[in-house]
Amino acid sequence: MPTLVFSIANQKGGVGKTTTAVNLAAALAERKIHTLLVDLDPQANATSAVGVEKQVGRSLYGPLHGEGSAFDMITPTAHECLALIPSEEDLAAAEIELTQGQDYLARLRRVLEPVRDSNGYRVILIDCPPALGLLSMNSLAAADYLLITLQCEYLALEGLGQILRNAERLKAAHLNDRLELGGVVMTMYDGRTKLARQVVEEVRQHLPGKVFDTLIPRTIRLSEAPSFGKPILAYDPQGLGSTAYRGLADEVVKRFGLEP
Repeated sequence: MPTLVFSIANQKGGVGKTTTAVNLAAALAERKIHTLLVDLDPQANATSAVGVEKQVGRSLYGPLHGEGSAFDMITPTAHECLALIPSEEDLAAAEIELTQGQDYLARLRRVLEPVRDSNGYRVILIDCPPALGLLSMNSLAAADYLLITLQCEYLALEGLGQILRNAERLKAAHLNDRLELGGVVMTMYDGRTKLARQVVEEVRQHLPGKVFDTLIPRTIRLSEAPSFGKPILAYDPQGLGSTAYRGLADEVVKRFGLEP
């Protein structure tokens, strides 16, 4: 079965993007779906959230510049069926340096192509920086599907429109004709508030059939887990956060035909 590449993106910070990347990856791996999590954010939060220490020279910075390969950077995690390509601060320089070469929006796609073609992973999940810069655009150019995390708050739709327009620009420029919106994950949901329910309903009306049924709750445990270097499934296996991300993984498996 072919490897599917998902870019988890939102230009806004603090919307549960890295939390979703880490915990969706862990939930897929729990189902014995071989998953590679790619940390493309120079802050390296996804790297530390799965218990891997940041190391100089252990990111895609070198491969993006033609030095080494993505295979060299693949790092095992403590979780069966889940591997990681870590990030580090040097990756921030790529935002500036990539523009100095040709086809600078297609670099990541070329770097990940051998990994994808190896069929060693069923899923590659890319955690993007909280900005629509060159790294995020490279991620969109490399992906089959865009997954958007959206906080249940008033300005959610404003940011949603921006990232969808950028995805359409990539397709219009034929930089990635296969890119599709895979779905929208509503995060930090508090069902006790009328606003949260209204935002979810509004997004569902705006993008019918694209919003996942699973709503990721706002919980202290989800916030705590990264500081212990664990996905929520390892930190609080029976909690609300784990239940939600297992539910999201179920939906992703069904929507994209990922049964192992």
